[in-house]
Amino acid sequence: MYVFNMMGVMKGLTTLFVCFCLCLCLCLCDIGVCEATKGWSGPWEKYIRAPEDKRRIVPWGVWKTEGDVEVRKGKDGKKEVVTINEGGWVTWEFGENISGRVCIVVEGLVGGVRGVELGYSESYLFAGPTPDATTDRQARDLPLWLGVDHQGQEKEEVFCVRKEFVRGAFGYFTVHLPSGHDNKSQQGWFRSLWGFGQKLLLLLLTRGQKTKKTITISEVWVNCTSFPNQGSNGRAAYTGYFHSSSRLLNQIWYAGAYTLQLGTIDPREGGALIDYNRIVDNNTSPVGSWYSNFTISRGKSVVTDGAKRDRMVWPGDMFIAIPSIAVSTSDWDSIRNALEVLFGNQYADGRLPYAGPPMGVTERKEFSDTYHLHVLLGVYGYVVWSGEVEWLRGEIWGRYLFALRHSIGIVDGMDLVHVTSTADWLRPGMTGHNLEATALLHAVLSRSEVLAGWLGYDVPAIWGEVRERLETGLARLYCPEYGLFSDNIGARSCYPGPDQEYRPVLPQDGNSWVLISQADLTPSGLPFRSPKSRFRSPVPLPHPPAKEKISNALRQRWVKHGAPCPEFPNTISPFASGFEVLGHAISGEVDTAVELMLLEWGHLINGDGFNGGSTLAEGFRIDGDIQYPAYPSRARNSLAHGWASGPTWVLTEWVLGIKVTEPGGRKWEVKGDMSKWLGWVRGGVTFGNGERVEVKAWRVKCKETTGVVWEVKAEGVTKGMVMGVGLEGERVVVLVKEGEKGERVASEGARGKGEGEGWYRDLVVDYGGEEWVFDDEWREPVMEEREAGVVDWSVMEENFMTEVWEGWKDHIGFTEV
Repeated sequence: MYVFNMMGVMKGLTTLFVCFCLCLCLCLCDIGVCEATKGWSGPWEKYIRAPEDKRRIVPWGVWKTEGDVEVRKGKDGKKEVVTINEGGWVTWEFGENISGRVCIVVEGLVGGVRGVELGYSESYLFAGPTPDATTDRQARDLPLWLGVDHQGQEKEEVFCVRKEFVRGAFGYFTVHLPSGHDNKSQQGWFRSLWGFGQKLLLLLLTRGQKTKKTITISEVWVNCTSFPNQGSNGRAAYTGYFHSSSRLLNQIWYAGAYTLQLGTIDPREGGALIDYNRIVDNNTSPVGSWYSNFTISRGKSVVTDGAKRDRMVWPGDMFIAIPSIAVSTSDWDSIRNALEVLFGNQYADGRLPYAGPPMGVTERKEFSDTYHLHVLLGVYGYVVWSGEVEWLRGEIWGRYLFALRHSIGIVDGMDLVHVTSTADWLRPGMTGHNLEATALLHAVLSRSEVLAGWLGYDVPAIWGEVRERLETGLARLYCPEYGLFSDNIGARSCYPGPDQEYRPVLPQDGNSWVLISQADLTPSGLPFRSPKSRFRSPVPLPHPPAKEKISNALRQRWVKHGAPCPEFPNTISPFASGFEVLGHAISGEVDTAVELMLLEWGHLINGDGFNGGSTLAEGFRIDGDIQYPAYPSRARNSLAHGWASGPTWVLTEWVLGIKVTEPGGRKWEVKGDMSKWLGWVRGGVTFGNGERVEVKAWRVKCKETTGVVWEVKAEGVTKGMVMGVGLEGERVVVLVKEGEKGERVASEGARGKGEGEGWYRDLVVDYGGEEWVFDDEWREPVMEEREAGVVDWSVMEENFMTEVWEGWKDHIGFTEV
């Protein structure tokens, strides 16, 4: 009996213990701890900018005050307690871009304070009581009114903005206590409810004596609502990593990953463009006000264009954003929801909308020939990395073919895509027989053939026929005098019409896509003649240049802060430059690709006003200024735009060399190129099938010979090739001597721990009876000096894509707030 009872007790205790462990695990997962097993731990984690607990992000401290403000230490000697008197304001700095709902802890109120005005900014340049800009109608947003109704209470009380007033992104937060004459926050239109009665009541309470208004705030924090399905620990969400000898490249990789995290949102918190939302929801919010409560897709999480502005699904981001997400956080659900909302709103003629709701669901039928193709490229990127072939086989494939049919149908007798939509990435000149759209379609057709093969379907003969026609058409746009291709046939080409001025535009986006498409460019045999060419007579055009020459021609145009895009004067665009980086890498010019990252993305990391490099901006002015020339207002530039994340993908797939060759990582290869800019590099990815591959590469020397050792470890049953050598087991070591092919080294031939900060110094490779050690004589090359870009002010206003308001020039130069 005694034994029986003890067994019962033990059974009960065991049950309680199991329940306790289960509850503990659930709690740990809720705060993101259990997700730490997704990736790898190591010194690279210091570059992650995502919060460890996104539910409570606190600022670094007070950045600036103005007016009658007192800042003192709290009772704990650490927190800053701020007392703001009437007319004063205080700005807190977070040290990086964040997003979400702000909460303030009010310690005391004096003088009948009923609320404060809130201002937000991504950059310190616009930090103050007036927010930066998200709307189309004016240079800055209206401040947000926050009611703080606890007059007379002694205890601290927390006040948070309502859910629809999430703000993303921002790095600076301001509380302003307006004085009587400037207490006019238009965002707080509901304040009129207090009206005259409130003033009369206050007058009676104070018996006619004026009491100075004061608010004391003891704490500020933010509940971040971005990346909703990645857990509360944004740092633990990483399924891949990158680490190298270049601190700047490490910052760039993680800034791209974090930018994509901030731009991944709850679909119910979309649509910050209230003026545009009004077409669908008929809102009556004042011009310049802002909130985020427009539902932009189904599901719990979706990838959008930017965290602060354009909180919508934009197809242009897909080609770059999807693989960058794949190599960093593997957020497949958010990608899938974005693609499905675009296909779900496909028009009756097969065209895909320019963007997700509110676009695509109105009578305007917003459309872009190029963004339409970016959706199809996004499908390929999602399927190859995630392995979701069955998702493609369902309803999506039919819609995909319908969309592709439309693009094939606008290839005309000139063997080029005839663009009728002016919409693209806000750049002007998108009409006619366009270079970018033609090269895009060539790339789509190549990838469509691969998708059809994975599905087990026959490839329609017309796809190959159209690709060959496009290659002939592309040759029509070749400009022998420049070694590049012109934007279109007509006014922006090297072959203007009889009444057209010779002003060729040699676009960055289109020429980069020629490289990405890997089109086989042969002479067109067409009798075109350029008035500036040495080919004076109407003879057949010469053979277009090799891809290496196109790459070099693009490089020759760089300025101090990056690669300008002639198709959009005065602009440096990380979007178009992302294509250029990829084009260089695909062409085998990895040195050039990495150099452009260091040059242009280095400015995004270290340039004045770009939020300390925590996230990546949508673009900037050719002279390095933070203004994006699409907008009159400098404050409207988005400093967290997913389309700028191209280096995150390229560094993983072309420098580390981890490339998926069958969906989900069933097969893969490592064929990397550290480039001359790196002495060592390591990183890893998690494939859609859950299996992982980690790569280490470091420069070695033996006597007078140098080389690179590649060590690859794989988890699972995936099959891979490493620098031409097949992987056997879970690990392979390959030595690539300078100028030679890779040779396998016996696994036991690499001795040492190979971990920690100096892992590359700890490894000794035995090969051929000799020892290969880290080449400590390697030094990073010196960057070439380049002149700064010069702004052409005469055409600046011509290309503004929003209504030009009076006084916009005041926002071109630096403005103190």
